[in-house]
Amino acid sequence: MDKKRTYFPATTAQQRRLLFAAWEETGERDEACRRAHVSQGTFYKWKPRFEAGGYAALAEPYSRAPKAPHQTPPEKEAQVLEMRRQYPEWGKRRIADALAKGNHWVPLVSPNTVKRILQDAGLWPEAAPAAKKGGPQSKPGQRTCRAKP
Repeated sequence: MDKKRTYFPATTAQQRRLLFAAWEETGERDEACRRAHVSQGTFYKWKPRFEAGGYAALAEPYSRAPKAPHQTPPEKEAQVLEMRRQYPEWGKRRIADALAKGNHWVPLVSPNTVKRILQDAGLWPEAAPAAKKGGPQSKPGQRTCRAKP
């Protein structure tokens, strides 16, 4: 039978302080982990941070959120806006292709990124309301006759 793994939820700052206080007191990793109710993996995850910054470094957990989301550099945005001002009839795909052509056909921005940049700058036309499909509509209660061929 497989050995079932124990689930340890995310640690709190108090648990992390207790973990390393017990480790400094006893010098034993197993005893410290037992007292703080954390896994040995958690101990090794936080140990370099504790050694570098002491107890203050244990206050905030690691964040998995991206530190800098993918953003188009301002230079590329300026190129897109300049192309649009020079050639107002060009669409998003044509602008993206022209920028790629100037970069040895390596794409700099996608057509949808071009559209987003132009929308943010107010240079993209607003979409017209969609026309209803199906031809002329009859009034409620009115019968329609079709001519026979």
